[in-house]
Amino acid sequence: MKILAVESSCDDTGAAVVEDGRKILSNVVASQIKDHIVYGGVVPEIASRMHVEAISSVVGKALDDAGITAKETDAIAVTYAPGLIGSLLVGVNFAKGLAFSTGKPLIPVHHLRGHIASDYLTYPDLEPPFLCLVVSGGHSHLVRVSGYTDFEIIGRTRDDAAGECMDKSARALGLDYPGGVNLDRVSKGGNPKAYSFPHPKVDASKYDFSFSGLKTAVVNAVHNASQRGEEINIADMGASCIDAVTDCLVNNLFAAADEFGYKKIALAGGVSANSVLRAKCEKICKEKKLSLYMPDLKLCGDNAAMIGSQGYYEYLSGNTADETLNAYATMPLDKPIK
Repeated sequence: MKILAVESSCDDTGAAVVEDGRKILSNVVASQIKDHIVYGGVVPEIASRMHVEAISSVVGKALDDAGITAKETDAIAVTYAPGLIGSLLVGVNFAKGLAFSTGKPLIPVHHLRGHIASDYLTYPDLEPPFLCLVVSGGHSHLVRVSGYTDFEIIGRTRDDAAGECMDKSARALGLDYPGGVNLDRVSKGGNPKAYSFPHPKVDASKYDFSFSGLKTAVVNAVHNASQRGEEINIADMGASCIDAVTDCLVNNLFAAADEFGYKKIALAGGVSANSVLRAKCEKICKEKKLSLYMPDLKLCGDNAAMIGSQGYYEYLSGNTADETLNAYATMPLDKPIK
């Protein structure tokens, strides 16, 4: 089954053709980084306008790269939640029009479910159940994946996401957007214990996360040093920030794995590309003799191939939509609605 997928939840316009949920026939992404870098982050109105400009050519290239036409696909999948509402609407409306004109089924896909499916593309033999840490600029979830469309959230951030914390810390240190990527880059070789940052925990909810206090601690450390005229070692402070964030993530992840008896651990989302997080998870899984699944680096960020993969399983579960499908800025991962 060949699915044409469209992804436009934030600032990347993506289109892909995926076969049977596991094989990528094409995967095209038009990045807007150079257009948002001057603002230090994504400007929603600019992002949605650029999706309008790019989506037709991106979808056309994805079809060309796969060597098929839209009518030769079996279904159209699209990200419909969560994300920037203006950006989502561009993708949803384009996909609805394409599905109507070709007579193909329309499959709504939750963005975070798509991120989890990126592991199916990287590991063709991976099957649920497994425990997945989904971490990005806007989300931090600890998810029990019992089936391809059966999810239970057992931990989530109460405020800022892990990626948000690293992005804002990078900005305070004067690094360009995308902050998390650049923070990871400049921190290599830095001393992760040079600065002492908090490791917040959430009372009465042992698997939830909280990163706002950690973010504030980093920003305050930068400002205080500036006011005193002290020079900041960016590599050391960046490494210390990343060390604290990833400690919080892996502590909850492996505590949950121990409690629920999971032997398969997965990472997903943009922050799953972070070199420190990957290294810590590899080390702990080796010590505990657990299987670790991490998306290929090119599939960690937003892309349409992951939407096509999850779309396949949503289709098999009967999750299709009609022309009334709408976009939603927020939507629970475990209980999506159409």
